[in-house]
Amino acid sequence: MNIKLAVLASAVALAACGKKEEAAPAAETAAPATSAAAPAPAEAMVIKIGHVGPTSGAIAHLGKDNENGARMAIEELNGAGLTIEGKPVQFELLAEDDAADPKQGTAAAQKLVDAKVAGVIGHLNSGTTIPASQIYNDAGIPQISPSATNPTYTRQGYTGVFRVVADDVHLGGTLGKYAVEQLGGKAVAVIDDRTAYGQGVADEFEKGVKAAGGNIVGREFTNDKATDFNAILTTLKAQKPDVVFFGGMDAVAGPMLKQMKQLGIEAKFMGGDGICTSKLPELAGDGMSDEQVYCAEAGGVEGEQKVGMDKFRADFKAKFGEEVQVYAPYVYDAVKVMADAMVKAQSSDPVKYLPALKATEYEGVTGKIAFDEKGDIKNGALTLMTYKGGARTQIAVIR
Repeated sequence: MNIKLAVLASAVALAACGKKEEAAPAAETAAPATSAAAPAPAEAMVIKIGHVGPTSGAIAHLGKDNENGARMAIEELNGAGLTIEGKPVQFELLAEDDAADPKQGTAAAQKLVDAKVAGVIGHLNSGTTIPASQIYNDAGIPQISPSATNPTYTRQGYTGVFRVVADDVHLGGTLGKYAVEQLGGKAVAVIDDRTAYGQGVADEFEKGVKAAGGNIVGREFTNDKATDFNAILTTLKAQKPDVVFFGGMDAVAGPMLKQMKQLGIEAKFMGGDGICTSKLPELAGDGMSDEQVYCAEAGGVEGEQKVGMDKFRADFKAKFGEEVQVYAPYVYDAVKVMADAMVKAQSSDPVKYLPALKATEYEGVTGKIAFDEKGDIKNGALTLMTYKGGARTQIAVIR
């Protein structure tokens, strides 16, 4: 059954009847799973889908954004009247917190395996996604990451790993070229947070700068929990950079921008999807000026497709009272893609629905989703962004 038609039919039927978190400290062990499912109808087939993201710690706002995207998808699926082998289907979301910590991430992965989930959406960070992928692979459970961009994830030879966003080779390389050719970056400095994501995207950015004829005048590193960057910024200031690139997340980028301003560094500031959030202006405060920050989301829609994305964002805000940060639409689509494969295969058994998942051709709110032989999205797009008046402003979609 086509999931979108089923959702529409359900909505029409209802209309005819006239019916109308501040982040907590990172836990040392995985938080208990939380589920999202209405009571299953009698005789219903219950299918468990896992979701993992950092819902505690410095980037809890991103993890909750992801989890909410999954909850929206699960609720819609459960209202769609789907059946498998003639039985009504009830999807149940098992949500785990990995606090962006690899050790906690693998513990969460094992917990979902033990709970016998049929598939997993997550993790958010490359640093947790990659080690967790081995656990899911060993258990034969398909995994779709909505946001992990390190190329290693899909290059391990695992048959059940997928991602619905472009990887760092495309993202970092594109930003490197843009820094030189569009921002006039003759002297470019690079900082990364030493995570799998941050270092990976910074490496690809550096390659992109060099390929475009730019000059890297300094490469420094910090960590994903740092708050003091004066030493490395002072070192880079002496090199008089036109552009400073940071490979990492918004929770670190915000304070870094403040300290750049305090030190009188007037360079453009760039980063990947990890900094390209709705919350960055709040985190940066007065350290961020209009059209100073340039970043890219690992995805993008244009034209008629933008109507669907705009509706998703409006529905999301109406439901949760929050703007979409970055990845919620990709999580939403990933859940729908996995469920669609199960319905097409008429089975939630990973062995039986995995071939349908590999052959996916799905029109989502984030665009067309189809996977190559490694599990990477085909023709992955990027959306270049800047910030004006404290809000993200789209520059262009690049494929």
